[in-house]
Amino acid sequence: MAEPSALVTDLYELTMAAAYHRHGMLGPATFELFVRSLPRQRNFLVAAGLEQCLAFLEGWGFERAEIDYLRSLGLFDEPFLDFLGDLRFTGEVWAVPEGEVVFAEEPIVRVTAPMIEAQIVETFLLTTITFETMVASKAARVDLACGSERTFVDFSGRRDHGAEAAVVAARAAFIGGAAATSNVLAGMRFGLPLSGTMAHSYVMAFADEREAFRCFARQFPGQAVLLIDTYDTEEGARRAAEVANELQADGITIRAVRLDSGDLAVLAPRVRAILDEAGLDGVQLFASGDLDEHRIAAMAGLPLDAFGVGTMLGTSADAPFLGGVYKLVEDEHGPKVKLSAGKRSWPGRKQVYRAEDHDVVALADEDGVPGRPLLHQVMVEGRRTGAAEPLGVLRERRAAAVAALPGDLLALDRQVPYRVRRSDALERLGAGCTPS
Repeated sequence: MAEPSALVTDLYELTMAAAYHRHGMLGPATFELFVRSLPRQRNFLVAAGLEQCLAFLEGWGFERAEIDYLRSLGLFDEPFLDFLGDLRFTGEVWAVPEGEVVFAEEPIVRVTAPMIEAQIVETFLLTTITFETMVASKAARVDLACGSERTFVDFSGRRDHGAEAAVVAARAAFIGGAAATSNVLAGMRFGLPLSGTMAHSYVMAFADEREAFRCFARQFPGQAVLLIDTYDTEEGARRAAEVANELQADGITIRAVRLDSGDLAVLAPRVRAILDEAGLDGVQLFASGDLDEHRIAAMAGLPLDAFGVGTMLGTSADAPFLGGVYKLVEDEHGPKVKLSAGKRSWPGRKQVYRAEDHDVVALADEDGVPGRPLLHQVMVEGRRTGAAEPLGVLRERRAAAVAALPGDLLALDRQVPYRVRRSDALERLGAGCTPS
């Protein structure tokens, strides 16, 4: 897939930039990216997508063909187009590390750069951070539903909103708790563990269900997961058991059987009994089929070992978007505030501090605020301050951050508020900051 273009931006970013350029508004500006409110039933979010943003900013710039395209629109003068042709991102970025838990109205990313640079990159930053954060947050909920004894795999690729969305959704799902993904490109690009079974079409391609199982198991000894519900689930389980016992003489074992349809509350115990009676207590039960955290939580007592979660994960079907915004909070003339009804912003560069049972949003240069700061400097003069963190580290950070939350916030079926307050200094600045 092609690297993201600088044209991944909205037209109004460029028209504003042209006006800034004409009027010499080239001084530094600070924008903050945050989510206005949590979606229904969401008690927290898991920050994700930062690494893609940093890579984008490091390579950001307009290619000649892109400048030619902008020229063809007849909207921009030549001095501005020449300016864009030489433009690179030279700013600094502060951000919440991926895998950390965040809440509404808390800056996730803070960008300080010359106004035009900071403005044009808005679209890419918003779409990347909000999408991956949305998926990682959904995955964290699925992980909570699975508990410590069961796992789940990202099966969302074929239902996600585009091929590239499927790849980065697999990454975000892994941060959120998925053990593996079915997406092979995501496996190559991010080093994710891969997991796959078989489709019903594979079973149907054989004249005999047993032969389908037998052929697959011989092809992938020790790794085969057999899909047993193409025709009749219980009969499929008996046939899988027959093949498994037959192949043991050749040293071939079946890893698991997969149930993808029907009433799992009824079928899972029956399939487990069939396998156990055949002496196959080591063969696991893997379930899939429009699962989400609520369905998985409802199956807590069933003999199921792992789940494939697809549509509901990669699209975050019950909360398919985050109300992310990217607001100007300061420029060379001082703090900036937006006073629109229902969409007010808070002025000044900010930091977020996490105390034991609440967060504090404070001014970035404020001293004496209790708690640990969440925003860290990750880019200076357009270059990253350090190497990308391994995904395993991000995943561990998410697990620790979720485990540290108050127990009520782990509820899957109700919204529980978490206290996020503004510091006194921020409140005073907000009260005194009015547009001229």
